[in-house]
Amino acid sequence: MFNLVKHWFWYDWMVFLIRIAFFFSILVTVGYVSEFLTIPFWITLLWGIIAFSAPWFCLQLHYKYYLIAELVLTGGYCLYLASLFPDSYLVFLAPAFMIASNSAQKSYWWSGPITIILIPYLLANLTHQESTLSMILNFGLIYTVGFAFHLLVVNHRQNGIIKDQYAVLEQYISQMEQMTLVEERNRLSKDLHDTMGHAFTSIIMGLETLHSEVTVTDGEQKVEALLQVTRNSLEEVRQYLHQVDSPEDRSTLIQSLQKLVDDFQKFSKVKVRIRTFGEAYAVSKQAKMTLYRCLQESLTNAVRHGQASDIEIKLQYEEKQIRLEVQDNGLGTENLQAGFGVNAMKERAANLQGQVNLYAKPGEGTLVTCHLPRIVEFQAGTVQLLLVDDQPYIRDSLQIILEREQDFEIVGQAQDGDAAITLCEQMRPHVVLMDLNMPGMNGAEATKQIKMKWPEIRVLILTTFQETDRAVEALRNGADGYLLKSTEPQELFETIRLVHRGVKMITPDITNVLIDNYDLPPYAVAPAEKPNEYGLTPREIEILECLSKGLRYKSIAAKLYLSDGTVRNYASTIYAKLGVSNREEALQKAYGSRQ
Repeated sequence: MFNLVKHWFWYDWMVFLIRIAFFFSILVTVGYVSEFLTIPFWITLLWGIIAFSAPWFCLQLHYKYYLIAELVLTGGYCLYLASLFPDSYLVFLAPAFMIASNSAQKSYWWSGPITIILIPYLLANLTHQESTLSMILNFGLIYTVGFAFHLLVVNHRQNGIIKDQYAVLEQYISQMEQMTLVEERNRLSKDLHDTMGHAFTSIIMGLETLHSEVTVTDGEQKVEALLQVTRNSLEEVRQYLHQVDSPEDRSTLIQSLQKLVDDFQKFSKVKVRIRTFGEAYAVSKQAKMTLYRCLQESLTNAVRHGQASDIEIKLQYEEKQIRLEVQDNGLGTENLQAGFGVNAMKERAANLQGQVNLYAKPGEGTLVTCHLPRIVEFQAGTVQLLLVDDQPYIRDSLQIILEREQDFEIVGQAQDGDAAITLCEQMRPHVVLMDLNMPGMNGAEATKQIKMKWPEIRVLILTTFQETDRAVEALRNGADGYLLKSTEPQELFETIRLVHRGVKMITPDITNVLIDNYDLPPYAVAPAEKPNEYGLTPREIEILECLSKGLRYKSIAAKLYLSDGTVRNYASTIYAKLGVSNREEALQKAYGSRQ
């Protein structure tokens, strides 16, 4: 009861004071007519106490219960007193006001006539002091005042709800703006890193090649100076990009959600509790953003649509998944309709192979659960790489570029074939990035020995030379792919991932030369053979493969870690190269009867 009183507004106290005044008027009237009572005094007094308290308690349950109790108990009591003392009909003025102020919706159709016509008619017949019409007008006026008071209360409550929801929406928009800026900053940072990293690395590789060919001392010093400037510039760009990360990017999932809850409580009058279970572990940025947005949308909906006053949040770290539950005590609904925000939550979770479920029932609030697999950013796990090149700065430059991708782990560097074989025995990497031209054991021979001893290790030839003889030798020795170091970083990343999955990849620049001039094993070019008749890049081939499996653009974007727009651009380029206008025509032309 005390918790209920704490939430009262001025109009609740006003009605309560009117009820107290009504109770005292009953006591005075009962005391005045006590000698005329036809029933025992204590029964009359008990009836008055019940007429005061019972309707008020019923009002806390439902307004219809209140109206029935007020009309039956209080109306009957006033009629009894008026039959003994005619002037006591005035006692019913206070209940008439309260009946009008607490009626709602269709209840006016029956509470109004009873209060304005029936009871005044009975009072007029019992008192014989006023005409029936005059008494009806008097009670009708009081009922009208009560109805006006009801409109004032409704307006005040709606203004309060609008004000609270406006504050929540302001906070929601502010957070959406911040998260959008974070996502855009991450995108620009990654694009800048790829562009600048590729440019500097290409310059370094070119200068390293030129360095070995320059014999004049003065020229050699100039090349070395240019190399040093380029290395320093690349390191400065890398440091700058690391500084671009915001504090939100570096915070843990729990810290981000707790900050969201704290900010939400500042702008709303809702009590929010958050609890975590299990041993916390790191999650990907995509998973962190998905859970953050899911909680944000759930909190906002709980206040805007559910009018909740209490929300409980549970974050459960499990072995194979992470689960977020948001339970509110709002109105709930029988037929829950998913709006734009809920659909956006479900789409984000689906892109990470997770799901969002909603359960709502009238009077029980709404429960939102978000399940995400524990490893959602890289379903195939981390790809362990071994870099093999005789130029240390080329190895270092490649490491700078590759380690930006969070699913790549550089487990070692080797300066020649012998060192590469030793490290393969120790580290057992997933993919070896092998240079061909090295002193001692070259890349082709090292590839042969690695594939003989550890056939599960993938070898991707990565060289600055476009010499078909070396390419053929390496591929005959079991190399899984051949790529030029001048390849764009994003294409390099995706080629490594494809080779790790078992796909044989050869750079499109030399594929046609190899097909025309050399008798290669089918596995070396088969996966890319037919699509590359149209000059498709490895990335475009992979997207075409995804299209052939019936995947939608958003699913392809999530699988390949690209944006939806980027996938659409790739698809448009594929259609243009194939000379078609849609998916079906593209698959038919690229793969023919296979589809």
